[in-house]
Amino acid sequence: MKIYVRRCLVSALLLVFAFTGCVQNNTNTPTSTVQPSSAPSPTASQQPTTEARSQVTLPVLDALLANDTFVSELRTKVQITDDQVAALKTAASTEVKRLRSANAEENVAVSTEGRTQTTTQLSQIIGEDKTKQLIRLASDFWARGSDTADNGANQQETQKPNAVPTDTRIVVNIPAYRMDLFKDGSLVKSYKIGIGYPEFPLPQGQRKAQTIIFNPTWTPPDSPWVAKMKDVTPGEKVEAGSKLNPLGPIKIPIGLPSLIHGGKSPAKLGTFASHGCVGLTTPQVKDFAVQLGQLSQTELTPESMNARLKNPTQTQVLKLKNSVPVELRYESIVLEDGKLHIYKDVYDESSNTEENLRAVLEANGTRLEDLNEQQRAEVLAALNQMSAHPTQLPSPSPSPSVDAKGRKQRQTAKKAPKNQKEIVIDLGTSLAGKGYPAPENFDEGTGRSVR
Repeated sequence: MKIYVRRCLVSALLLVFAFTGCVQNNTNTPTSTVQPSSAPSPTASQQPTTEARSQVTLPVLDALLANDTFVSELRTKVQITDDQVAALKTAASTEVKRLRSANAEENVAVSTEGRTQTTTQLSQIIGEDKTKQLIRLASDFWARGSDTADNGANQQETQKPNAVPTDTRIVVNIPAYRMDLFKDGSLVKSYKIGIGYPEFPLPQGQRKAQTIIFNPTWTPPDSPWVAKMKDVTPGEKVEAGSKLNPLGPIKIPIGLPSLIHGGKSPAKLGTFASHGCVGLTTPQVKDFAVQLGQLSQTELTPESMNARLKNPTQTQVLKLKNSVPVELRYESIVLEDGKLHIYKDVYDESSNTEENLRAVLEANGTRLEDLNEQQRAEVLAALNQMSAHPTQLPSPSPSPSVDAKGRKQRQTAKKAPKNQKEIVIDLGTSLAGKGYPAPENFDEGTGRSVR
């Protein structure tokens, strides 16, 4: 277990950036509606849907290269030499150091450039063909989250957009900064969360939770940024309960490199907050641990949990009676009880397209053409505004505004405010009750639920 924890934390526990000058991006911005006059034309807003982009950046590769199993697969499946492995490690760690010095880890644009930079640098080291093989291997390893191809999660059918589970599972929707707990197909609890930085993205796919670790220890990785830390040495364990330990009182491993863990401030919820993990506040993670015990039919009450936490220097591991599937989704278009929620494309995956919109609507028994003209204009404008690269598009306004001198003013599609994360559009009573469920007992970081 100690070996597994150390490996899992190599990337996930880069969370200690919060102690070394990581920007506290308190940019939680209320949702808003979009003005019909700012809508692009339906034709202009059409975009081809692309497959989710590779999440492999040099920082991600830096984390993977610290895993012995991945390096072994790299040597055997891609046929690279020890010298090439060493060169890859140098390139990856150098990029991590650069991001730290530039404080640019949460910049989506930097992450997008990082994908191109990664391919270029890898090609220089191992050649173009082996670079393609490496990226495929790394993408698969990052997504499956374990040392084996079968991570044991229940592979429920989720091809349809906004699929509602029919079993017991945890669903994390990354762009929505939201985690939901389902029991036998019913939503019982929702949490507002922090997600991985674009350069250290939260993986996507099926995982599982098998253990709850109370008072976890932390072993700093041998990375350039650790050298800047005071009183921390790579490879030397930071004890449970230490102020230098960024994990909080509880962590739940969900497969390399990810954890669900506490220790976050409320300001870090609803924004980039971690390096491949789901971040919660301490009150949230305590509540979540009890809920997870119930989902897995494991005996864990608030009283027994507090007893385990009483001595903060003593690490305890609770194995769940039944593992609980953890589904990591990336859905930036969600129909929720008749309202369309369009979230910022936080990892630049070209997800806010008309094609994806149509798929969401059709999964709920309607079509884009069934919406009225104003609704279509609002929705298409919102897709543009919430894309990673919004464009200024002319608006086909039948009544252009007129200035003081009687001159017609051309209206253009507005970009969403920089920190806006969501646009909500009411599609009317015909879709009421349809779609993904609204948050239930929503915990926004205080440990107290709201409807």
